Amino acid sequence: MGRKFYTLDVFTDQALAGNPLAVVRECEGLDTARMQQIAREFNLSETVFLLPPRDPVNTARLRIFTPTHELPFAGHPTVGAAVLIGELDAPQMLAREDLLIVLEEEIGTITCTVRHMRGRAARASFTLPRLPSSAGTPGDARTVAAALGLDEADLGFSNHVPTMFSAGNAFTFVPLASMEAMSRVQPHSSAWEAAFSAMERPAVFLYTNEVARSGSDVHARMFAGGRGIAEDPATGSAVAAFAGVVMQFERPEDGSHMLAIEQGFEMGRPSLITLGLEVDGGFLVEASVGGCAVIVQQGVINL
Repeated sequence: MGRKFYTLDVFTDQALAGNPLAVVRECEGLDTARMQQIAREFNLSETVFLLPPRDPVNTARLRIFTPTHELPFAGHPTVGAAVLIGELDAPQMLAREDLLIVLEEEIGTITCTVRHMRGRAARASFTLPRLPSSAGTPGDARTVAAALGLDEADLGFSNHVPTMFSAGNAFTFVPLASMEAMSRVQPHSSAWEAAFSAMERPAVFLYTNEVARSGSDVHARMFAGGRGIAEDPATGSAVAAFAGVVMQFERPEDGSHMLAIEQGFEMGRPSLITLGLEVDGGFLVEASVGGCAVIVQQGVINL
């Protein structure tokens, strides 16, 4: 049976940048094991399988797989799938107005807005289905630095220290003092488990307030070898959880805030993710993640 698939580059407005994503649209008869095999075949950080929604008022149901396991939620698959649905299923409407697309993921229902401005790549943003919360305590600074191939002095800036947060997927967040330190990161597998033993399948998001691109607020890298991802060029679920970091250390005033997080530059896959925050009474009451996506390939899986 031939099953149509598409690949997109997500969190970029140009092909061959951002984070690649595979989306399989015709999934009838595929069980979990077969989906996992297909995801391993694509060998991208995530592969999405689009299914009919359980609730017919929604647009579609997503199942998301890394090369090694299924995820309850992920950012670039959500953005990429929403853009693809809009571009393929409602192109004329998308040309006239923003589209509201409601996706069912294992974490819950996610509401996305897709916009396509003339002459520009389509863009999607979604409201987080779950606000970030603490996910534990990372190892001490010396152990964390050793796992990254860095010195303890390379960690931290201002009042930022390593933390752990989750908005569906857990990450350890490690602030680095400079872009120069970021360029020297070399994960050491022998020290990795000791530094990040509080997490199953550790995923580590490194960030600094020095940036490569004018207009960005944060420069980042993400490593998750235990999830089958040596390094990820753009990690929407990490940015979702990063809202917890911002609230803990930056304490933004009440109102609306928008941050631009750049990632993937060291991989030659420059990416830009936006993080929106709504703060009321000193508390985060809503957050969103967004970015552009472009369709790059299409084909048929002969399975």
